[in-house]
Amino acid sequence: MSRPPREIREPHEVREARELLARTPELLDLWLVGLSPGWLSADEGEGTFDPVDVVAHLVDGEQTDWIPRMEIILEYGEAKPFEPFDREAFRTRYDGVPLETLLPRFSSLRRENLERLAEFRLEPRDLTRTGMHPELGRVTLAQLLATWVTHDLTHVAQIARVMAKRNAGAVGPWRAYLGVLADRTR
Repeated sequence: MSRPPREIREPHEVREARELLARTPELLDLWLVGLSPGWLSADEGEGTFDPVDVVAHLVDGEQTDWIPRMEIILEYGEAKPFEPFDREAFRTRYDGVPLETLLPRFSSLRRENLERLAEFRLEPRDLTRTGMHPELGRVTLAQLLATWVTHDLTHVAQIARVMAKRNAGAVGPWRAYLGVLADRTR
């Protein structure tokens, strides 16, 4: 008598990553759409990101970074280094594209990428597989996945920070209690 195939349980790292990654597009949509231009253009100076830049950067990453690098790890391992990711490429690719166009694009790409992630049917041993980052050297698939999640959280925090700093001069003495106003600029 043959046994039924063993069900592969998704590693908790993958499940938890998907939980958070799936929420980012909706969070940004609810948070940013309809805000006045002053909020959407808040930044920390020359060469920094405003909220619309962050969304454009996230779109660019969905197209060129996370899943393509996972595919390289799963197919080639360290034999094929990752393509370098240009953190500023969004500035030319999405110059002048409004938030109301960028957010649905981000949502669609993220949904497709999470479907692709599920299609990999990753097992715990897959998370230890390695690839070659052009600057950082050897990285694991688990590290790449954790970085994708942390990248989202970094940019959500960045949006909150630049929007809060818009009021830095208006809060008066309460500034002493508002740590976000003293936060770093990158």
